[in-house]
Amino acid sequence: MLDDQKLKRLNQLAKLKREDKISETELKELAGLREEYLSNFRNTFKNQIKNTKVIDPEGKDVTPDKIKALRNKK
Repeated sequence: MLDDQKLKRLNQLAKLKREDKISETELKELAGLREEYLSNFRNTFKNQIKNTKVIDPEGKDVTPDKIKALRNKK
């Protein structure tokens, strides 16, 4: 998870980029922080999907096989 300090820095760098006031070093830092943020987001989302169970109105488990396979992959 991205800590508050890194998230603040990511936002600062993004603002600098929007204002065209960013240096090459800061661009590289922004790219690294962005990748870390996206990686964290993807992992969190994947775990959320793994723990999702779909139930139809009749009470039957209709969770897609792909999600069940991810769950059993552990």
